[in-house]
Amino acid sequence: MENIQLLVEALEYIEDNLTESIKTETIADYLHCSKSSIEKLFRYVNNISIRDYIIRRRISKASREIVHNPEKSLLDIGLEYGYGSNEAFSRAFYSVWQVSPSEFRKNPSEFELFPGYRIDRELMEEKMMADRKKIDISELYDCIRERKGCYLVLGDIKSLIPINDISHKAGDLAIITAMKRMAQAAGKEDVIFRIGGDEFVILTNSSDETYAKSICEEILNHNEEKISWEGKEIPLSLYVKAVRYEGRTALRYSEFFTMLQNELSDEYKRQS
Repeated sequence: MENIQLLVEALEYIEDNLTESIKTETIADYLHCSKSSIEKLFRYVNNISIRDYIIRRRISKASREIVHNPEKSLLDIGLEYGYGSNEAFSRAFYSVWQVSPSEFRKNPSEFELFPGYRIDRELMEEKMMADRKKIDISELYDCIRERKGCYLVLGDIKSLIPINDISHKAGDLAIITAMKRMAQAAGKEDVIFRIGGDEFVILTNSSDETYAKSICEEILNHNEEKISWEGKEIPLSLYVKAVRYEGRTALRYSEFFTMLQNELSDEYKRQS
């Protein structure tokens, strides 16, 4: 429980200070623990260093600024998130999105590529005991409740671990590409979000099974298409499944997450 509390407080501190200078030492001092302790705990649970997480969160927030504040200059956005020049901001932005801020502004995405991790304490306790995946589902409950009876299209990257073994940045590119494939297949009223490191959901606004299956087919049509990373051509495929969300009056975070994970697990077993 003490480790869980440390992690929760570290995530909250980072989120509250994304526009300030943040160092691992600063976080450790705030938490009254050693730098190595919080770094090891963070990497164990989130599979990423504190520094890389901060970069991804800053760029994720900056990308939302680019989308929602078109009148704001890219330099001002970069300065807001701690980058002293256009060059520094562009380098960090490209490392996450694989495009420059100016290119992103011309062809923006509504995705928050790296949402802030939201810790469900009950599930995190199980994680500490059984090495479960982190959870980063966004606050979509109102929309989910409203769409009772509609279809969900679930997507999961096949074999992301070997891609991450090549490079974590290659893994990031795989995640971006998978999300883009799902976005291109989804309709204008559909909502897309992540439920894990490489698992995604399209919440449709339709109770028509044919519509949901057409989305699945469109995504599957791109399986085995390659992404390019530093001269390597890497095939990228997704498991995809459509399920009808029957809904319930009291929607619980952990139950909804578990339901989606079980559906994806069943699809993985079916195709294995």
